[in-house]
Amino acid sequence: MVDDCEASALVVSADAAAALPVDPTELPKVRCRLVFGGTVDGYDDYEAVLAQQSDEPLESQPRGQDMLYSSGTTGRPKGIKPQLPEGQVHETVDPYTAVFAPMYGFDADTVYLCPAPLYHAAPLRFCGTVNSVGGTVIVMDRFDAAEALALIERHRVTHSQWVPTMFVRMLKLPSEIRDRYDVSSMRVAIHAAAPCPVEVKRAMIDWWGPVIHEYYASTEGAGATFIDSAQALARPGSVGRDGVLGIVHICDEAGHELPTGEIGTVYWERDQVPFEYHNDPVKTASAQHPDHPTWTTSGDIGYLDDDRFLYLTDRAAFTIISGGVNIYPQESENVLTLHPKVYDVAVIGVPHDEMGEEVKAVVQLVDGVTGNADIERELLDYVRERVAHYKAPRSIDFVDDLPRTPTGKLVKHTLRARYVPA
Repeated sequence: MVDDCEASALVVSADAAAALPVDPTELPKVRCRLVFGGTVDGYDDYEAVLAQQSDEPLESQPRGQDMLYSSGTTGRPKGIKPQLPEGQVHETVDPYTAVFAPMYGFDADTVYLCPAPLYHAAPLRFCGTVNSVGGTVIVMDRFDAAEALALIERHRVTHSQWVPTMFVRMLKLPSEIRDRYDVSSMRVAIHAAAPCPVEVKRAMIDWWGPVIHEYYASTEGAGATFIDSAQALARPGSVGRDGVLGIVHICDEAGHELPTGEIGTVYWERDQVPFEYHNDPVKTASAQHPDHPTWTTSGDIGYLDDDRFLYLTDRAAFTIISGGVNIYPQESENVLTLHPKVYDVAVIGVPHDEMGEEVKAVVQLVDGVTGNADIERELLDYVRERVAHYKAPRSIDFVDDLPRTPTGKLVKHTLRARYVPA
């Protein structure tokens, strides 16, 4: 990524520098290499260099923007290059602060828990927003369900941001552990990154109260929907209504807009194209609507109801085509996630001579449960009682763990590669 983004400066911790797979001195575009938290050959000490800088403000300090890389859940991570904002730093408000601070009540009294690494869009931008209004940020090195609850109680956390997998793992803690911690200080618990199973969200609201908020967006920043606890209970499965940041259009594969209730590709309409993929004009063009260049998509599939609430069915790249029928694996994943013996699950399409693809579940069981034919039958029966049989997995493989990013996103292309002949 350092090479791909054409970085001219590299600032890393000593631990990260030691873990880099290449020698940064061999990257000719990197002219400045700084390290903190230790000494590493080939790097200058960050604090020492900082101490040598002048206190005089620069004559011009235009507000820049981050170029983050996607999670790589559908393939190789992509550099997402946004439009640069206008104006100087002291003249303008950060665009994320302008939206999220009033929406979620971030202020100087906020105590924000971040259970995910800061290289992902949501943790980075929420932490930046809270810091910019004078609040307190607590960052976990890695997510642990019991430790997260302990931090909420210890620091009287008021705001937090999660992914559904984290909710599931907290809910599956033994009741004596869950009941040990006081989470009553929580005023706003935000979640995103993946659709949340309806039963999981309802259980979190029952536990924490009506403080659960969801938004749907992407690193591309094409648009966003928002939904609170009351709306989520009234419209189970929705990720919110459009209109705050962009307008949603649901289109078929040819780009024709579909009627209310029909499933298709989710496009966002903005006044201008909000991003491009770095050094990849073909990928950038593929994200644009064929007739409306300011409508863009990140590849999600869903539909709108009569009141313009959006419901997601899956990512286009994850759709399984079996016997000519589109199957969205998220439905079976949401069901299997709730089984008490399942710790984590992915549903994928694997090659099948007759049907093209066959639905397979890959399951990580909870501690103390061993995968065998009886457990497989139990889980298959469980999901088939709750979804249409043609959508349900035909088989289950058991694994020690599933490939997830540190932010909790499932890396399905890595998993599916195990089943596709080279």
